[in-house]
Amino acid sequence: MRHVLGLSGGKDSAALAVLMHKEVPEMEYFFCDTHKELQETYDFLDRLRSRLNIKIHFLSAERGFDHWLDVYGGMLPSPQVRWCTRQLKILPFEQFVGSDEAVSYVAIRSDEPEREGYKSSKPNITVRFPFRERGFEKKDVVKILEDYKIGLPEYYSWRTRSGCSFCFFQRKFEWVMLAERHPNKFREAVKYEESHSDGRHYTWSQGETLSELLARKKEVIADHERMLAQRQIENRSRALVDVLSEVLDDEDDTLPCVQCHY
Repeated sequence: MRHVLGLSGGKDSAALAVLMHKEVPEMEYFFCDTHKELQETYDFLDRLRSRLNIKIHFLSAERGFDHWLDVYGGMLPSPQVRWCTRQLKILPFEQFVGSDEAVSYVAIRSDEPEREGYKSSKPNITVRFPFRERGFEKKDVVKILEDYKIGLPEYYSWRTRSGCSFCFFQRKFEWVMLAERHPNKFREAVKYEESHSDGRHYTWSQGETLSELLARKKEVIADHERMLAQRQIENRSRALVDVLSEVLDDEDDTLPCVQCHY
């Protein structure tokens, strides 16, 4: 029986790795690398690896994002059609496990009743949710990472979800911050929005292109700062990262893919 734990580059899966690395010493840790990640994601994974002295398997799909974009006719992935999750995350994981009997440990917390974890179509993979089994909530996750001096990923200062640099689950403020902090990544995302010869046009952000969004940069930042200041007044004792998460959820609280964001 194999025991496997997928890391997303976010706080929840990192905390689960801390929790399980002594309980299940034979655990295999993996990260499904789309090769479209932020550098901060790799830095955080390296910090986790070093602190726990574990090996992390970096898995990649045989064909990358650009190939699958062509297969899907240039249609960008979206909350309605999450082909990137299937092709770049789930399939590499299932190939990694193969036909072996395996238990997959997923980092969904007890305070996330609306989230569903990975549901394998493979009869040889059993899924467990240790945080839910123990009643662990967000505060417990943060404490685990603080106690092990791992902390939070650096990108949490401006975005609250892990995932690709151009993940469609980003909120408008996060897109603007991507343009500021990783301009090359932002330009790459803009190129993917190019119109097709038959007139079709896809955008990452609902209702406007990234270029149009960036033209409203001052407005987007001002709205965000106003909401953040108001929430900080209402929640003086809350950590800034929690307040930031609430403000961004006010813009869009769509549940992201569990394979990418936990």
